Amino acid sequence: MAERSLAWRLTLTSALTAALILAAAGLLLARLFNQALERNFDARLAAVMDGLIATVEVSAEGAPVLNAALADTRFSLPLSGWYWEVTPPQGRGLAEAVSGSLLETRLQPTSQQLANRDKDGVARFYMTDSEGKALRVIERRFKLFGGADDYSFLVAGNFDELKAERRAFHRALTTVLSLLGLGLLAAVFLQVRFGLRPLQRMESDLAAIRSGTAETLQGSYPSEIQPVADELNLLIKSNAEIVERARTQVGNLAHALKTPLSVLANEARDKNLPLARKVMEQTRLMSDQVALYLDRARRAARAQTIGAASPVDEVLAGLARTLERINRDRAITVTVAGERDLKFRGERQDFEEMAGNLMDNACKWARAQVTVTMHRAPSADGRHWLLLRVEDDGPGIPETARAEALKRGRRLDESKAGSGLGLSIVTETSAMYGGSLDLGAAASGGLRAELRLPAVAV
Repeated sequence: MAERSLAWRLTLTSALTAALILAAAGLLLARLFNQALERNFDARLAAVMDGLIATVEVSAEGAPVLNAALADTRFSLPLSGWYWEVTPPQGRGLAEAVSGSLLETRLQPTSQQLANRDKDGVARFYMTDSEGKALRVIERRFKLFGGADDYSFLVAGNFDELKAERRAFHRALTTVLSLLGLGLLAAVFLQVRFGLRPLQRMESDLAAIRSGTAETLQGSYPSEIQPVADELNLLIKSNAEIVERARTQVGNLAHALKTPLSVLANEARDKNLPLARKVMEQTRLMSDQVALYLDRARRAARAQTIGAASPVDEVLAGLARTLERINRDRAITVTVAGERDLKFRGERQDFEEMAGNLMDNACKWARAQVTVTMHRAPSADGRHWLLLRVEDDGPGIPETARAEALKRGRRLDESKAGSGLGLSIVTETSAMYGGSLDLGAAASGGLRAELRLPAVAV
């Protein structure tokens, strides 16, 4: 997809949105999992604390005494990360009771950690032991039977034991969310492709109109782009009507001017006076100018017609047969070769006029052979072009005189019949279609004329 395409923009924005949502969901799920893990761990520590409270008694001196060992052996293993402490209200000293796993060490929670308690009076916090293990600790004040003040019961568990479980969950979460993201990206891609399919169909229909195989956009479109299709059909219809009106007005103008000019010419023809001769001269000039600009108007109107398409090989074959018959006494051979099934994107009459002028000009100067070839021309702009090459074996035109030959009315050799308008008409008409005419030297020594015109895509 191109960077500026709608599909690229929709896919990119959807992918970024999905990535942000999945990342947020991943962080939220990881946090909820950690909280659930923490609650379950606290519940295990609370169960140990309940058992500890049930087995601790107060001695005559007020010291806490454990009258039965806890069932969990981890509290007996040295520095296992599982510890408990029961501290009398007088403070920490020889009278306190501790688990065997602490050995000579003691846990030292800060006053700030002990100050933050929940509604049940339990303080929950993290700390590390002398071995660097992360401990999850709960602490609660409880008044024992036989004691007047609250005793501090503290139970700590090795929270590092859950690292493997957390890593496994995070890996699974990352894998699942990544697969979900890829699935969403594929779904977005398919959705965008499916959603933009009507636009692709509209593009194909417009190409069919330009190639002459259709006149309007056919079928129905989604409600969002149906108004666009309707407006395009109206525009195409309006363009055809404007072209038709222009053709009609050009024809009317030609007929309206033709009669007065004929009357003036007839009246002046029989008078052998200076004024009559001047009237005849100016009348001929006016007739030539009217014919010239009316012809230009006709060709310009045809060039703006949407959807016109003309077969190239059919026109060239007909012109070749006609020119061979016309030049039968000179034994001129006209050969047509090249790709078949090419279509000129324009009016057939214009193509006949351009190709006919080039081929007729070649026949006038050729000694025996005129070669016409046609093929598709490469283009970097993505449009379709055809190249028509007409070559003769005549004397050719010097490079310095080729630009002069393209000017209207210029004839390099007055011995040949003609008005000198042929090449200039080809240049003007091809320019109206965005094409061009180029003159060069043929391999046989004569003139090579290359006409570049828009073609219909196959």
